[in-house]
Formats: sequence, structure tokens, C-alpha cells
Amino acid sequence: MKGNTQDLTKGSIVKAIILFSVPLLIGNLFQQLYNAVDSYVVGNYVGKVALAAVGASTPIINMLIGFFMGISTGAGVVIAQFFGAGDLSKMKKAIHNSIALTLVIGVVLTVIGLVFNDPILKAIGVPNDVFSEASTYLSIYFWSLIFVMIYNMGSGILRSVGDSKRPLYFLIFSSIINIVLDFLFVKNFGFGVAGAGYATLIAQAISAIMVMYVLMKTEDSYKVVLKDIKFDKEILLKIIKIGLPTGFQQSIVSLSNVIVQSYINIYGASVIAGYSVTIKIDGFVNLPLQAFNMAITTFVGQNIGAKQYNRVKKGAYITTFLAMVTIGFFVVIMYFFGRDFIALFNQEKDVIDAGRLMQLTFLPFYIFLPINQVINGVLRGAGRSAVPMYVMIFSFVFLRQIYLFLVTKVTSDVVYVFLGWPTTWVVCSLIFIVYFFKVQWLPQEKGAEA
Repeated sequence: MKGNTQDLTKGSIVKAIILFSVPLLIGNLFQQLYNAVDSYVVGNYVGKVALAAVGASTPIINMLIGFFMGISTGAGVVIAQFFGAGDLSKMKKAIHNSIALTLVIGVVLTVIGLVFNDPILKAIGVPNDVFSEASTYLSIYFWSLIFVMIYNMGSGILRSVGDSKRPLYFLIFSSIINIVLDFLFVKNFGFGVAGAGYATLIAQAISAIMVMYVLMKTEDSYKVVLKDIKFDKEILLKIIKIGLPTGFQQSIVSLSNVIVQSYINIYGASVIAGYSVTIKIDGFVNLPLQAFNMAITTFVGQNIGAKQYNRVKKGAYITTFLAMVTIGFFVVIMYFFGRDFIALFNQEKDVIDAGRLMQLTFLPFYIFLPINQVINGVLRGAGRSAVPMYVMIFSFVFLRQIYLFLVTKVTSDVVYVFLGWPTTWVVCSLIFIVYFFKVQWLPQEKGAEA
């Protein structure tokens, strides 16, 4: 293929998945560093209240970004299918539709975020001693939303044509900028949580500028031309059909996490801080799984576009095996060194104890996460994004909220709140397994030409 694109419809499946996943993994690592470094710096140089403020803001940020990430996933699947089919004309239309959609959604979500900043924090019961700093951090972050979305959509376009390397380079550079500015603004200038917010805003803007520069300057078939950024009804509906269920799923799951945060908030600043640190560490553990998820989505999209149906299920099995081995390695690391990782963010014993309790509750159940991530990615790549939406909303929203409501009526022990995550992971995995093996979801199985 030409330029930096990668054709995933030929050759070794293991090699294709690994080579495509590694840049995604490193990119996800640096993406995770954005908020993790904010937490590390404020937790060590401001205090546990500031750490709790960043932690309390994170689920709200993820709720808005999650919706858009679903839309960008849908766009990526459409682009990957056109790319795999060799239909460059429709691929170009899909790319320009995606950019137009990004700009519209970016403006809308920024306005929503700024208007409902404080009301949301109040609704989830953020404690008074944390509220002011949480409000400051969150309001600054909302201004960076448009840049986050431009970068993620641009990166998704590049990944859809097989280029997972350049988004990585942009992310590494902007993450380094974020780290430097975090220490400069918070530690040296004493700006507190506002400094962490401004550092993220500047870094996200830089990453958005870089990815758009590449898309506009390339001579490959995926080049973005400003005058062509407009909506095409047929392509737009196709993107929305695939992307809206995923976006709805991710935003609803994130909304559920906002509600979960309200259960955590009643335990005070120490537990909030311990919880937020553990969630961030959990995010790092999940990075390889997210990379495999993104890789298998593109892999399936390209191979279905090329009608290479025999490679799709093989790719799913291989990716699941790779994900299982990877998560097993991280479980061992977290069991022996998890407490030390928590202490990196804050050294107060009550914060570390709360985080470690949550960590030990999670570890035995991590083996179910590869099933969720891989089958989710396979179905989205096949254009069946509504199925993961229903499964994950049922498991991570309704079931988790019912569990938490009931368990908190019976006991005040926080460990049972923490068990809300593993319980729903198991249920989600079982549903996905049944669907994957019992339902006909490949075009070939519905009578399409093999």
C-alpha cells in the first residue's frame, strides 16, 4: 500500500495484529498519561483534596468524550470498510463527513459542558471541601474538548487506513508537553489544579494541530481538503448508524460511572482519592486491551470490506489469546507492586489503603476483560455496533446501578461497592460469548459471497 497505510487483509494475522496494536498501545499509554500526570502532580504538590478534585471530575469528562469516541469509532469502521473494498471515492467522502461531524459535536459538547459544569458536580454529591477545585479543573478541561475530538477523529482516520504510527508520534510529543507544563504550572508557579487544566488544554491543542496538518498536507488518498468538509447524507447516515450506538453506549456507561462516583463520594476525600488513583492505575492495566480492541475493529472492518471472511474469526481468536496472556502478566505485576503504584500519587496511609482494597477486589476478575474488549471490537468492526451497546449498557449501567443501590441498602462496607465492577464484567463476558458463538453476525453467514 502507499505511504503509511497498512493492509490488514493479507499475510500473517498474528503479525498484523501485533504490529498494528503496538503503536496503539504506546499511544494509549501516553493518552492515559494526560490525566494521570495531572493527578500525580496535584496529589504530590497540592494535596489529597486536589487529587480528589481531579478524580471527581474525570467521570464527567469521560462521559462527554465517550459519546464522541463512539461516533469516531463509527466513522473509522466506515472508512476502514471503504478502504478494504478499494472504494477511494466513498472513503474520501467518509473522511470529510467525519471532520464536519467532529466540528459540530465539538462545539455542542463544549457549550453543554460549560453550562452544566457546577450543576453536574452538585448532582453527584462532590463534597464541599473538594467542590471548588473540581469546578475549576473541570471548567478549564471543557475548553480543550474540541481539540481532544479533532485529534481523536484525525487519528481514527489514519488508523482506519492502517497508519497507527503517526498518531502515536503526535501523542508522545503532546504528552511530553503536558508533563512539562504540569510541573511548571503546578509545582513551580503554584497554580494548583488550574495549572493542571491549562497544561492539558495547551497539549491537546498541539496534538490536534499536528494531526490536521498531516491530513491536509498528505498526497495519499485520505487527504483532507478544507472545501470538501461537508455532509453527504448517505455517508453521514452510515457513520451515524454505526457510531451512534457506540457513542450512546460509551456516554451512558460513563454517565453510570458518574452516578457510581456519587456512591464513592459519601466515604470522604481519602476514599475518593484512593478510588481515583486506582481507577487511573486500572486504566493503565487496560491499555493493552484497548489497543487490541482498536486493532481488531480495524482488522475486521478491512477484511469484511475485502470479503476476507475466513480471516475475521481467526483474528478474533488470536487477538483474544494475546489479550489473555497480556492481562495475566499485568495481574501478577499489580498483585506484587500495586500498593507501590498507588503511593506514587499520594503517600497518606488512608488513601493507599482505600486504593489497595479496590485493587485487590478487581484483580481476580481481570481475566474477563479481554473477552469484553475483543468481542466488542469484532462486532463493531463488522458494523454490528448496536449489539455491544445493548450488552454493555445492560451490564455496566442497569445491572451495576441496581447492584449498587441494593448493596448499599444492606451494608456500608465500601468493598461491596468496589465489587460492582467485577460482577458486571462477568455478566458482560457471558452474554458476549453466547452471542459470538450462537448468532450469525458475519455477512458470509447470511449468504454473502465468500
